[in-house]
Amino acid sequence: MATIAEWIRREKPTLFVSDVSVEAATLARLMGTPVVVTAMRGNRHDEAHRLAYDLADALIAPWPTFLPEPGWPSHWRAKTVHTGSISRFDGRSRPPRISGRNRAGKEVVVMLGGGGTDLNATQLQEAAQAASPWTWTLLGGPGADWIEDPWPVLCGADVVVTHAGQNAIAECAAARVPAVVIPQERPHGEQHATARALERAGLATVRDTWPEPQEWPGLLARAAAHKSHWELWSPGDGAQKAARLLSRLALNPLERTACAPL
Repeated sequence: MATIAEWIRREKPTLFVSDVSVEAATLARLMGTPVVVTAMRGNRHDEAHRLAYDLADALIAPWPTFLPEPGWPSHWRAKTVHTGSISRFDGRSRPPRISGRNRAGKEVVVMLGGGGTDLNATQLQEAAQAASPWTWTLLGGPGADWIEDPWPVLCGADVVVTHAGQNAIAECAAARVPAVVIPQERPHGEQHATARALERAGLATVRDTWPEPQEWPGLLARAAAHKSHWELWSPGDGAQKAARLLSRLALNPLERTACAPL
């Protein structure tokens, strides 16, 4: 906090962006700096989140307008810019299928990332054995190697099995691959809220808990056959929309909507 405060004193920024940190957003606003907060799904009605969302001059919601988070007060909605998902892969061309892969069956990629999981290696092995016509590749999670660039692997998948973290969903959406989404337990029910939104829109096959081994063959077949309109979640210009908002607020103080100095 002292480092941030000293930076604000020295640089006198016209706008401060908080990537979900209530503490950083509040500190900046107490020092007279307008703030934009990146919003998260789930129950954000605790006192801390209400404070940050209330004092923000704008909220960036990296999901589409037609899937708002239920229960938000009107003054939050009024200052929210829905950008759609933001992925490092937005706009990147799809590579050709990875050569040498076994195409006798189909490809399933399990993307668990580095944010923690309640799965264990036994559950993954049992699922892969039960759906043996499929070739399984693990990205993150127990026993998996870290892959610096997962884009070719994602694009080569017939189905991606993943959690409902904001970034994981953004990567699947950018790759335009069918997905089985199984939310993990996170504070404020964030991943379950995202999974509900995806299910409402028919964008992914959603399961609340890890399926039993015998369920996997049918589940993967249904997911592969499902037409996912990922372009609704991921138009591909989310970062540009966010940048336009930040530039506008930084350059035009009178456009700020809440707690903004005049």
